[in-house]
Amino acid sequence: MTRDDKDSAPAEDDQLLVLPDDLRHELKEPMGPIETDARRLLEAVDGPLIAVGDVVTYHILQAGRQPDVALVDGRTKRSAVDEEIREAVTAGASIEVRNPPAELSAPVVRALRRALATDEPTTIMVDGEEDLVALPAIVAAPEGASVVYGQPDEGMVHVRVTDDHRTEMRALLERFEGDTERFWNLLEA
Repeated sequence: MTRDDKDSAPAEDDQLLVLPDDLRHELKEPMGPIETDARRLLEAVDGPLIAVGDVVTYHILQAGRQPDVALVDGRTKRSAVDEEIREAVTAGASIEVRNPPAELSAPVVRALRRALATDEPTTIMVDGEEDLVALPAIVAAPEGASVVYGQPDEGMVHVRVTDDHRTEMRALLERFEGDTERFWNLLEA
């Protein structure tokens, strides 16, 4: 596993966006259909696949598909995932970054952009929390890509990236607190 010094060293400028309390309730609503069967979900995937979360990534791997980009943090519902899941989802992890809970940091945004730009499957191991990365992933992923993330105790949410989804995520991210200008510059570099 490689660790990019600029992406792992704590720095004041790492924090880009922070989830405000008044947006938390909106993010609890799924942004797409919920599926409990990974094989059935994969039948609807015909482009790049971005998996956000350890359990989601594990189920996709078990169904026979390596996500093009996977973001994992070794946790599910604020508890450590079991050893089998941890080993499966971190095998071959190629980028390690820090991203505090309820934030989007510069290192995780840079890692997402790098992962989306490569032809090789990329696993990003997040020290902190990866949940919110689904939002910039929807903005940055190519048209027709699939972003899949977990809906606690319900299943996997499948978002097929469209201009409408990008517009919706942009509007949501604009409501975060922090340096939105720098965030957009990094995400769209």
